[in-house]
Amino acid sequence: MWMNLFNPSDTDEVAKKILQKGEIVVLTGAGISTESGIPDFRSPDGIWSRYDFTEYATIDALLKNPVKVFGFFKEFIDPLKTASPNKAHYAVARLEEAGIVKAVITQNIDNLHQKAGSKNVVELHGNATVARCMGCRKLYPLKELESEKYGFPPVCPDCRKLIKPDVILFGEMLPEDALKSAYQYSMGTKLMLVIGTSGTVAPASALPHLAKRSGADIVEINLEPTIITKSVTDYFLQGKAGEIMNELAGKILG
Repeated sequence: MWMNLFNPSDTDEVAKKILQKGEIVVLTGAGISTESGIPDFRSPDGIWSRYDFTEYATIDALLKNPVKVFGFFKEFIDPLKTASPNKAHYAVARLEEAGIVKAVITQNIDNLHQKAGSKNVVELHGNATVARCMGCRKLYPLKELESEKYGFPPVCPDCRKLIKPDVILFGEMLPEDALKSAYQYSMGTKLMLVIGTSGTVAPASALPHLAKRSGADIVEINLEPTIITKSVTDYFLQGKAGEIMNELAGKILG
């Protein structure tokens, strides 16, 4: 059942369905954070319109020219430091606090779900607000790396290996624990709420299909129809994530 061009009344049936299903799983992509001022990487004004990801966002590029790649890191991470959650992030957190949302699986690296109050967040692509040594795997607060004692690019004082933002670059494996959790939550839920993802980036793109095959209903919130819409979506709410989620949470929580 598609519900295009969002009208507040469209959320009535979806709210009832969520309440019937009990705990749900939320899958989010870049589209949930655009209302927080973070451009979608693949949008016309996104970072890939200005940078060739093969030169700046692969593990091979980092190892070949860390100075060049760290300059790129600074440009795309700096805006994340001051970004604030929007109504969609807060609505998801409120639903989790109420016991409606069991887990949030996100492709985003901006930490905004946690800032909004979500506790059980599965980060498929890492978190740009912290950094990790590529050798001993020690974690560092990103702000700490601005100290001159670590140098540029920053080097771990313990093992002398490079420290990089704790995000997954092209050519790296996704965190095994996060991927396992994402699959388990997707197969175990009776309803998956998909917000702001195009459904084109693997392996996250497989999760709605996995949930659907396991018997779940799929509710999708996006500005435009996606590859998911015609394949597995049961309820499509078209519009801004913040507006729709705020409306939906209000009807669920009363």
